[in-house]
Amino acid sequence: MNNVIRFPAPDDLDDPVSLGDLPTAAIYTVAQAATLLGISSGLAYELVRAGEIPAKRLGRRWIVPRDRFHSWLNDLPKGA
Repeated sequence: MNNVIRFPAPDDLDDPVSLGDLPTAAIYTVAQAATLLGISSGLAYELVRAGEIPAKRLGRRWIVPRDRFHSWLNDLPKGA
């Protein structure tokens, strides 16, 4: 039985990794920004092209810097 796979016992495992241990992405995609705003991707792309949502062109892709997005969102007037 050379092809037997031995799974580690719970005591053999290192500390478990949680999602909180993973680094936070520095950027959002336009689709992710749209989801956060509760709007369609199409509308989000329109707002990005119009300069309303802070974004940068990276080759053929648009990226939304996370810090700038949250600053922009926090600076929006109430009810906007």
